Amino acid sequence: MNFDFLEIFTAGMILFAVIDIIGSVPIIIDLRKKVGHVQSEKASIVAAILMIAFLYVGERILNLIGIDVNSFAVAGAFILFFLAIEMILGIQLYKDDAPETAAIVPIAFPLIAGAGTMTTILSLKSEFASENIIVAILGNVIVVYIVLKSTKFIERVLGTQGIAVIRKIFGVILLAIAVKLFTSNIQNLL
Repeated sequence: MNFDFLEIFTAGMILFAVIDIIGSVPIIIDLRKKVGHVQSEKASIVAAILMIAFLYVGERILNLIGIDVNSFAVAGAFILFFLAIEMILGIQLYKDDAPETAAIVPIAFPLIAGAGTMTTILSLKSEFASENIIVAILGNVIVVYIVLKSTKFIERVLGTQGIAVIRKIFGVILLAIAVKLFTSNIQNLL
């Protein structure tokens, strides 16, 4: 085991920015209003399982279809770029239909463990040790669980403007991550 606090912290912050659970609070509040109770425990556990499984089998799946990790990371940089643009500008590029229930879908997937998160996990794997990424994933899942359990409280404390400011800050961080991811992996492709 090669635990490195700096790697755990860095991977954790990157995943926190990509998952953007604070920025998703308005979506979660809307889901609670539409479908009632959100199963926070179930959503958190399923999201953790999906992310850790993708950490280990994601690269094999890519190899099976003939895609290398650098190509996937560059594609992921584009996804992160557009997610950041959504967060910074307050626009919505991707629109999903409203769900009938809010347990595993859409909370665990795609809200928490969506395409951006999966891409980021594979990109992190090329830079950090797997055990550090797992600790970062588990740390984020704990934060996700706490946020899911306390969305009403967070909404009261931060207010609409506070949530919007936090979302924009993490959008800028995510944009910088997308640029770094693109530049570090495009060189390996060229």
